[in-house]
Amino acid sequence: MQIKRAIDKIPGGMMLVPLFLGALCHTFAPGAGSYFGSFTNGLITGTVPILAIWFFCMGASIKLSAAGTVLRKSGTLVVTKIAVAWLAAAIASRFLPDNGVEVGFFAGLSTLALVASMDMTNGGLYASIMQQYGSKEEAGAFVLMSLESGPLMTMVIIGTAGIASFEPQVFVGAVLPFIIGFVLGNLDSALREFFSSAVQPLIPFFAFALGNTINLAVIAHTGLLGILLGLLVIVITGIPLILADRFIGGCDGTAGIAASSTAGATVATPAIIAGMALQFAAMAPAATALMATSVIVISILVPVITALYSRRVKRGLPATAGDNQGMNGGATGADRMVP
Repeated sequence: MQIKRAIDKIPGGMMLVPLFLGALCHTFAPGAGSYFGSFTNGLITGTVPILAIWFFCMGASIKLSAAGTVLRKSGTLVVTKIAVAWLAAAIASRFLPDNGVEVGFFAGLSTLALVASMDMTNGGLYASIMQQYGSKEEAGAFVLMSLESGPLMTMVIIGTAGIASFEPQVFVGAVLPFIIGFVLGNLDSALREFFSSAVQPLIPFFAFALGNTINLAVIAHTGLLGILLGLLVIVITGIPLILADRFIGGCDGTAGIAASSTAGATVATPAIIAGMALQFAAMAPAATALMATSVIVISILVPVITALYSRRVKRGLPATAGDNQGMNGGATGADRMVP
């Protein structure tokens, strides 16, 4: 049976399929974990420890010795996206209820859902898109984007926007596994290779555990709103990212569109934040369901929009800039510069 191949055909499938299976388990057998106990209960309820290991391995996979060009390009995109998420948080906190919208079409929408869906780029999706429509340097920009992974940046944005407060040790605790992994991975390349190989295999495990916190009725209720959230993320983050890529990064904006995605792992953020700040506990399940839907929408639309944008931009460039790109799998750095 070609199970993995079938799952890979679904955008973010390795995250979303186990998440859905976990939601099925929670919806129809909510007491399964406590009934079986032992390792089965640990697998069903182990979102935080599994994510902690994943976060450690993610840190170990990042090389400190990234080229200056890569850091400049990725830094521009990362800073821009974080700034947009912070601004969205500051504005949304003035209009949305503290506990999120509870009734009507927008039920489940909260500042937490907006911030978490905007502040983390899908690095793998970005890299694959830019290998086709950009330069090698731009494709390598996903290195710094990996620093957005996990709940830390969401905590920083929520805290500095005045939405919630976190004790200093909570911030340290959120990032410490990542830092330790990062240090070890850069001290020993063999350790980096060893731990980084676990990043992808851990995703379905924490996704299944996370799904066991969601009732399918919540997903059904937030489906259309999740689609709208996905569209909003692309528009609200995409436009500033295009401008930053053109006028700061010195390129044509294609990388900005490619970076307007949301990482599948961001679906875990509301539950983690709720564990650190109890005021978010009530809104976490709906925020998780919203983001699960929006991840699918974004994963489908971003590659399509990037392709259309790239073709449109290259019509205004010399013939060699666009023609060679499609045949060689990526434009040269000179071809990608804005005229």
